[in-house]
Amino acid sequence: MSDMTTLSPVAASTARIGRWRWQETAFWLLVVASYFLFSDRYLILTEIAWLALFALSLDLILGYAGIVSLGHAAFFGVGAYGVGLLAKHGIIEEPVLALLAAGLMAMALGFVTSFLVIRGTDLSRLMVTLGIALLLRELANRFSDITGGFDGLQGFTIAPVLGLFEFDIFGRTGFVYCTVVLFVLFLAARRLVNSPFGLSLRAIHNNRLRAEAVGIPVDRRLIAVYTVSAFYAGVAGALFTQTTALASLDVFAFERSADLLLILVIGGGGYLYGGLIGAVVFKILQEIFSSITPQYWLFWIGLVFVVIVLVGRERMRRWARVAPDFLLRRLGLSRGVGGGGSRGGEP
Repeated sequence: MSDMTTLSPVAASTARIGRWRWQETAFWLLVVASYFLFSDRYLILTEIAWLALFALSLDLILGYAGIVSLGHAAFFGVGAYGVGLLAKHGIIEEPVLALLAAGLMAMALGFVTSFLVIRGTDLSRLMVTLGIALLLRELANRFSDITGGFDGLQGFTIAPVLGLFEFDIFGRTGFVYCTVVLFVLFLAARRLVNSPFGLSLRAIHNNRLRAEAVGIPVDRRLIAVYTVSAFYAGVAGALFTQTTALASLDVFAFERSADLLLILVIGGGGYLYGGLIGAVVFKILQEIFSSITPQYWLFWIGLVFVVIVLVGRERMRRWARVAPDFLLRRLGLSRGVGGGGSRGGEP
């Protein structure tokens, strides 16, 4: 008897969902290959890595739990300033330990504010989360003797990772460091959403009243995932500061939170890879449009978002699936039965 038959129905379902697919393996192989293929673009690749982690943190609450947020930059900023202050005052100089400490700071803030966020409607959640981020930004500006105010936090250096790998101006160490952190936290998030806990989040997202009726502790689940999401966002902010040696009021900006929503519009929410793919596409579009029209690149990105919304992501996926067959038919190499390029009726 196979191991699958000895598992409970829920465990068997989560194990089946959690299996790795070849597309996932191909995605991460491409990430590794980018280290060799784009050796002159490490800085932008590093930015994509921590931005993908930041988008992943929002996807955990928006795509899986249905919690909308316009102030996710609050946790990003806490992580960014936290790791910078730890380095500046020599409290924790080792980057990995400082990364964890900054993530825990953001996690603590997420736990405290989660009690405000889980109550009310989506509109009230938007206002509460946005208000928290704006409040933290003003606090950082008010205590400028600690944070540096508008000038940003200065006068600190980031020690070598594990005492061995120094951050270089080309971004090589930063890219590898951010990618490893992203992959480790992605594995943890993947395990989380494919567990019974993750299934309960989907149930809450689909129908909160029904989830409560079957005995799911809705509030505790939402508090837990919101706290975990805050930890991920704090780590992303810490990676930003460690790889740029900079922390300014911009880390709390509304635009930073809004960019995450745009990224999830591109990549889609509720399947983890949406934030990762969206971050890649968003930065590529930003690079292309800003090089063509530096003053109006936001206009073109906005136009792309409008097209995505009007056309629909599912329709675009269907077009992507049928495009190879269409091209093959145009070239007389159809893969269907009787086509010039088929052999023995193979699909």
